[in-house]
Amino acid sequence: MRFAGASCLALAALGAATSARAAGPDDELVVTASRSGEGVRADLLGGSVSIVEAGDLQARQARLVSDLLRDIPGVAVSRAGPEGGLTQVRIRGAESNHTVVLIDGMLASDPAQGEFDFAGLATDEAGRIEVLRGQQSALYGSNAIGGVIQYITLSGREAPGLRGMIEGGSFNGLRTSARYGVVAGPLDLAVAAGYSTTDGSPGARLGVRDLDAKTATASAKAVFAPADNFRLVVAARYAETHADTNPSDYASPSSPSFGRPVDGADFYASRQRMGLVRAEGELFDRRWAQSLAFQTNHSQRRSFSDVGRPSVFSNGTRDRLSYVSALRLGDGPLRQSLTAAVDVERLGFRNLPLTATPTAQNLLRHIRNTGVMGAYDLSWNDRLGLGASARHDANSRFRNATTYRIQGSYRFRMGTRLRAAAGSGVTNPTFIELFGYDPAYFIGNPALRPEKSEGWEIGADQGLLQGRASLGITYFRSRLRGEIFTAFTPSFVSTPANRTTLSKQHGIELTGSFRLGPQWRADAAFTRLRATENGVQEIRRPDTTASVNLVWRAASDRFGAALTVRYNGPMTDTYFGVVTETKRLSAFTLVNLAADWRIGPRLQLFGRIENATGARYEEVYGYRTAGRTAYAGVRAAL
Repeated sequence: MRFAGASCLALAALGAATSARAAGPDDELVVTASRSGEGVRADLLGGSVSIVEAGDLQARQARLVSDLLRDIPGVAVSRAGPEGGLTQVRIRGAESNHTVVLIDGMLASDPAQGEFDFAGLATDEAGRIEVLRGQQSALYGSNAIGGVIQYITLSGREAPGLRGMIEGGSFNGLRTSARYGVVAGPLDLAVAAGYSTTDGSPGARLGVRDLDAKTATASAKAVFAPADNFRLVVAARYAETHADTNPSDYASPSSPSFGRPVDGADFYASRQRMGLVRAEGELFDRRWAQSLAFQTNHSQRRSFSDVGRPSVFSNGTRDRLSYVSALRLGDGPLRQSLTAAVDVERLGFRNLPLTATPTAQNLLRHIRNTGVMGAYDLSWNDRLGLGASARHDANSRFRNATTYRIQGSYRFRMGTRLRAAAGSGVTNPTFIELFGYDPAYFIGNPALRPEKSEGWEIGADQGLLQGRASLGITYFRSRLRGEIFTAFTPSFVSTPANRTTLSKQHGIELTGSFRLGPQWRADAAFTRLRATENGVQEIRRPDTTASVNLVWRAASDRFGAALTVRYNGPMTDTYFGVVTETKRLSAFTLVNLAADWRIGPRLQLFGRIENATGARYEEVYGYRTAGRTAYAGVRAAL
């Protein structure tokens, strides 16, 4: 019954709605879809892409990027408890570390953990999100099995001036941010900073301890262009999070809470510093573009357990040097491009016990990787788009890997567009999986092999009402070999291993958009997913997700309102009790309401209610969520 209701909701919305991005301009460029730096037109891509613009961020008043990702077809988000808890994103049934995450072109995933924790990634006052679904290792190498997510902050030219906001609300929540963008001669500069804090709410199912969380961020992006054919790009980002967590109860097997989260004194502190410097030059009437870039990522995480328990400090580093050369041919109906890239990368891992313990490890490890890729893209008459790419990665620890991707798209004159894509992906084992961190709890497995995936998709899009509306449908299918899982002994000491059976994912995605006159816009997405390992449903992958966003803006532009409805179907999770069990998590529907009022040309009041119906649900077994919350604030621009 719940699935039927969600299906009706999604299909009704698709009949009179769908994504505003699909109804956007045909020449919208997807930067993430190419290594050339120029991007690929969205309507010429054979693969699936979703874009969330800055206007969507403000209309929906989402505080976290992960909340906006819930509106993307094929994407599932799970957070362990209230804000600050581990937040994982899975695309098309893949694992959470099967997604490459970029922030302003910088690889953001923790090099030690192998994935990006979205818990502290707050929305900027001027940002954009691009999500590529499907295997993208031919462009980005390891981890791009499910797809690629890039969060792009706008430049000084795109969002000039000084702007800021402050809001407060439930659980003594406070969030503030400021941003300044300017163009001065050849320099385009944007700097931003933000801070959020909350006293939190209980995270354990039967707990009373409020889990507080604090996050601080600072970022800068500059483009210096002293000539038409030369640019120097510099980007930097700093993020720090401190959040309470709950331990699991393993004191006594006779306890009713055994194996479940309970109140304690645990917390974690994370710090991430990223930087990018890239020189870009163009020759031969800007037909031959070249770039040389260096980027670095230092991610630290300290986990503190109950008083008297050891604490562990892990430090992951990634240093990458990249050279890209792109040749563009043709200015008429037929356009072609050839792109070649070389990525030389060094990953480092340091695990250091912070307190004396006879078992915790003191490790220092490094892995080197060199990737060489080539891509060919063709477009004809702005209707046909074809692309092919291949990549070879030579790794100092694992067997060399070769991946590929091909795609094609054609739009007919009546507005119908047919598209298809196929590719392969690879994800290398993480440092933690290879070497562990404490033999008393988790033992590494240096013999692990990379996970490998192949998949394909076909889809169709239909434009309606002279471009004011569109509908889309996609069917996808993938299979994963050598999935890495964690095996537990009776004493709860665990170690990872590669499975010998196949993991399979397939499903259907529906998208669409509709502009209901000049003041109304409706967006919707629906996904039906089947993700199994040896025939058993994989955990934290809902079989159905759906969302509807309805936005209204007064003709005077002084008032606005938004309604967001998100459905998350039933899914499973693992309970590590006296015996390991699979638990079923019930479906839930969340309703958010948002409104704003411009009281002057540069001043705006806004407010929202999240989970307006007070739904009680769990995204991770045993972890409570916050319930109904309300926030209000002011936004100013100078």
